[in-house]
Amino acid sequence: MTKIKMTESASLEDKIKAFGGALNMLRSSDLGSVTFPGIPPEFTNWRDEQSAWHNAVVMFEQSYHMTELHVRGADARAFISSFATNNFDDLVPMRAKQLVMVDTAGYLISDAIVFCEGNDFMRVVGPPTASNWLQYNAEKSDMNIEIVRNENMITPRPSRDVFRFQLQGPNALPLLREIVEGELPEIKFFHIGEFKIAGQTVRALRHGMAGRPGFEIYGPWVSQQAVRARVEEAGAAFNLRKAGAITYPTAAQESGWMPRPFPAIYASSEMKAFREWLSANSFEGVSSLGGSFVSDNANDYCVEPYELGYGKMVHFNHEFVGRDALLARNGQANRTKVTLEWNNEDVFRVMQQSVGVARPRTKFISLPIPMYATYEYNQVLMNGNPIGISQWSTYSSNAGAVLSTALLENDFAEIGQEITLMWGEPNSQRATVEDHEVTGIRAKIAPVPYFEKSIKRD
Repeated sequence: MTKIKMTESASLEDKIKAFGGALNMLRSSDLGSVTFPGIPPEFTNWRDEQSAWHNAVVMFEQSYHMTELHVRGADARAFISSFATNNFDDLVPMRAKQLVMVDTAGYLISDAIVFCEGNDFMRVVGPPTASNWLQYNAEKSDMNIEIVRNENMITPRPSRDVFRFQLQGPNALPLLREIVEGELPEIKFFHIGEFKIAGQTVRALRHGMAGRPGFEIYGPWVSQQAVRARVEEAGAAFNLRKAGAITYPTAAQESGWMPRPFPAIYASSEMKAFREWLSANSFEGVSSLGGSFVSDNANDYCVEPYELGYGKMVHFNHEFVGRDALLARNGQANRTKVTLEWNNEDVFRVMQQSVGVARPRTKFISLPIPMYATYEYNQVLMNGNPIGISQWSTYSSNAGAVLSTALLENDFAEIGQEITLMWGEPNSQRATVEDHEVTGIRAKIAPVPYFEKSIKRD
């Protein structure tokens, strides 16, 4: 096991050099896959909590696990646009957009959601990889902007100006109509509405998670107790379930969104100054890389917007970092995003062998989240030949199977075909990974999203 202690002032670049490379650093980290602080793992049980977004209404807590970067000033929109593959010209107050950012080679750095609260106020909500990249560039920019950082969890309480939760599922709209004071305003898809709940003024972004219709509600931090109490009181009649910390990450699976792609910041010379700015203890510095796909080239873990299905969010009518590289790709992707439906017989065989007394063991599969690394990449084979990688994986009680999101070579991404996913981590350097042998799990190629979406986009 590689154990290297870094000073408090050490940068990510210092840490990479100390470990002899970024991939060795990431493969030595004991950090697990996903942790969402501030809420219990389950409020009731994750099976029924998952079922709620299909059959009733679920409440997703978002106040504690996402970073917010507030960009204010006359140039706020222009600044963000200079890093966004998508066009922000039509981002006006009370609208939101997904933000997709790439490096100069066209590989994904991060994505997030931008809430346009006013012409001079953009609220960027998402993983720390998005806020870190924007903050770094903002600090060296001469544009008319100011930034304020809201971290996800700081004791004794988060440094938040707003609370945030989602209501998703077929009963989300009826529940919202019940609790809103007065008439619920018409809110178009990815637009923001304002209204009152329990006497408190809140805003709501209309969108869908897990492919189900719903609303993301946020308001002043001091107002949350009254708002939550009203939602839960009225929600009983609509079979409301609150989703716990182990349920929330599974919602992305059914919609086909890839939440944790490998960010293209670890190896390129163009990113060296950014790595020197980042702390060794930053999210990027403590993250882990795991799984059966092993390469010595960091670019082999990087992903591109087109293969993630973000082609519709690439617009060349403005200048942005990575524009030339994406323009040269001409909208083409070498891989196709699919869902893999793991074979239950193989899954339960692996689970049984992982906890038995016989040796060698297999890598344990934890439900509902089998992942055991921040960035998990498992090799996918067809007839013994590598055809791609499988990444985000969770168990869906709605599907009755473990599902994972995969990128497969275009010629082999045929719905219904059987593949083999290699499960385990060869020669693992991490204390959190038990001694085991890599084994194959059969899986069937399924669509992305796995279930047909029921989001009305008017």
